[in-house]
Amino acid sequence: MADRTSTTYETISGERLDYARKLTLTVYVLQAIGLFIGITYIAAAVVNYVKWNDVRGTWLDSHFRWQIRTFWYSLLFGVIGAITYFILIGYFILFATGIWVIYRIVKGLLYLRDGKEMYPVTGPSVSP
Repeated sequence: MADRTSTTYETISGERLDYARKLTLTVYVLQAIGLFIGITYIAAAVVNYVKWNDVRGTWLDSHFRWQIRTFWYSLLFGVIGAITYFILIGYFILFATGIWVIYRIVKGLLYLRDGKEMYPVTGPSVSP
């Protein structure tokens, strides 16, 4: 039975890995700035989709998935919050969405700094 506690990624050169790390960091920074200037939040999503192939097969692929999911779910809840804003619950939805986005950006940056993937592969323990 195969060990499912680690993920096999393609080995990439130091220069390509450094580029991919900087690209991933750039997207996190764009997302963070997007909390104040919305257009950079959209730009971050565009960069994710355009450059995703550059990180496929590496541990940074999980960061791109994390960033894309952050964008789409925050957009969904932002729209729901905007629609329900006038019945007061929307205010709480928008506030919670903002906190959630900050959490995701910070967690992603910390994992990136530590060289960790966002979705570690875990599976059932394998007994000898």
